[in-house]
Amino acid sequence: MTTYASRATPQQAVNYFYRPGGTAPTPQRPVADVRDDYERWYTEAIPNNRMSLSLRSGILSEVAWALDRLCRLAHNDHFSFKAYPGLIDGLFDWPEWYVNEGYKEATDEQELFSPSRDFIAKQRYALESLFILRNGALQEANAQELQNHSHTLSLILNGLHNLDFNKDQHQEALLHIIDIFHGLAPNLLINESVPDCSNPIIPLKKIVSESKNRSLIIGAFNSLNGILSHPGNALHFSRTSESLNAAIRYLPLFMDKLLLESALEHIYIHVAHPATARALLLHPQLASLLKVLSSLILSEQQSTEEKVTMDITPPHRTAPATTAMTARNYEIPAEELNTLGTSSEPHRCYEWMRLALSANGEAEITQVDIWNLYKDTFTPYQEQVALLGASDVIKYVTHVFPLAQAMVLPGTPNRFIVRGIERRQELIPNERFKCLWNRSSCSLPPFTSPSELFDHLSEHLAELQPSPREPCLWATCAHICAEPQHLRSHLLTHLSSSQPLQKHPSQSDTITYASGPHDAPGDLPTMRPIPPARNTVITYERPIKDPSPLALTAVLILRVLFRTAFASAEAAPKADADHFGFPGAVEDTDPANVDAQGADEERDKEGERRGRKAFVGVRSILENIRLRDEALMSWVTEMVDATIPDLH
Repeated sequence: MTTYASRATPQQAVNYFYRPGGTAPTPQRPVADVRDDYERWYTEAIPNNRMSLSLRSGILSEVAWALDRLCRLAHNDHFSFKAYPGLIDGLFDWPEWYVNEGYKEATDEQELFSPSRDFIAKQRYALESLFILRNGALQEANAQELQNHSHTLSLILNGLHNLDFNKDQHQEALLHIIDIFHGLAPNLLINESVPDCSNPIIPLKKIVSESKNRSLIIGAFNSLNGILSHPGNALHFSRTSESLNAAIRYLPLFMDKLLLESALEHIYIHVAHPATARALLLHPQLASLLKVLSSLILSEQQSTEEKVTMDITPPHRTAPATTAMTARNYEIPAEELNTLGTSSEPHRCYEWMRLALSANGEAEITQVDIWNLYKDTFTPYQEQVALLGASDVIKYVTHVFPLAQAMVLPGTPNRFIVRGIERRQELIPNERFKCLWNRSSCSLPPFTSPSELFDHLSEHLAELQPSPREPCLWATCAHICAEPQHLRSHLLTHLSSSQPLQKHPSQSDTITYASGPHDAPGDLPTMRPIPPARNTVITYERPIKDPSPLALTAVLILRVLFRTAFASAEAAPKADADHFGFPGAVEDTDPANVDAQGADEERDKEGERRGRKAFVGVRSILENIRLRDEALMSWVTEMVDATIPDLH
């Protein structure tokens, strides 16, 4: 039996049985990265760049390969047309074919039936080329390259005039073309003699006024704004009335910030031109425009404000509205007063102060009132014990009440008071059911109910002698009854109801009194000062941030229209019998020019009248606008003050 010996890998056997010698192994050669998108030979800035050659070759597969890689490279911020010589020329081939010839093949039948594969491929190449040009134009260096290229303007004009923006198959190409034109529009000067077929304003204003595609409308607005921002294109404002009406129509769409920003900028560019601003005052939608602009500022204002709450409730006291007890100044009983009146001074003054006064850190009483109260109390006893002087009485107040302070409050005249004391109060039963018969001379205490009071009055009536004319003896009542039974019925009008009077649900059960010497519930309501509100809390909104760009643009538009409507220019003096006119001024005596100038003045006056009337109509909205910046707020204040109805 033969044994099998493997001889397939002799080199492995050598490496296994023998150790390598001292020489270093040969290093491996670097392998080129041949993965797609990493090949240097088609990204180098040389004339034979493969992407440029493939794009210009006309071979559809090569064109598809180049456009596919360029679409990915165009997302890079460092993508530059200069880096690939001849690339920008190749990118114009397919879009020019599409806007000149290819769009004709996109018929209405293709919406029902699928177009040919060849047309679909070429249309895709045109869209991808426009996509690359559009992304590249976002960088300033690439935008400059496109602006200087001879095919750029013709591509844009043919695309705007030939492609129907209402057809879905053209809208993507139109969107890319308008985005490319947006970067070039501010530097484009359009002569007045340019025909409509070479004027981009004509198709752009048609797109913003008739299209239903939001992206196209925004792009067309931005391009128009770029064109009209050039001072040399001011002559074309007369041709943009459709776009201005569209901007006013889109203005109430507050939720769509991008569309709103484009429409606001379009309106601002128009009002920044004096002649257009005067013409806008005659616009039939002027009043609505001012209302929408003011409402926009208010809506944007909500995100820039904070709510501030301030409590300005002054000190006050409350007491129950209905109570069975009434507070009044304490009266010293006669027996105790007789004993106190014959006591020696200053003991008598000390004891009197303890009985007649009480400590209250928030109260105060004038020094004259203390002296008069002391003098009136002890004048009947001055033959037995002499009265103290006024200064001694005031001095002894601090002996009895250590926390009381005698002070002088500055004013006209000065007030001499003692702070920290008040008249002592006592609670007595409510005299609601007190008998006031016999001209209030009945000595019985108050009753607890009207029935008890009426039974008591019946006893007074029984004591009367029969008379043909019975007078009513209740307090100061002057009523006279012809018969006694009529007097009995009349007395019911003097009795209070046992049930409390009905109150409104919003009426409180307590009464508010101003803090001070007149806060006693027993005082007459007409003698007390007007009490403050119980809960005086002020809540208002305060701006803490600057307004948004949309609100700032709206404020600027309002400001320009306001100045145009209210700043009437004085007519220059003309040479006549009373004036010499300006030196060197040449009078225009042409009747046609004089008539035209007079018509313009009349039209401007009519615009000012309508503008002022429109601003008066939005005054109530302007009053609610609050801006953090003082200069901007002064503009709003000026508009509010100038539109006071009494001034017009």
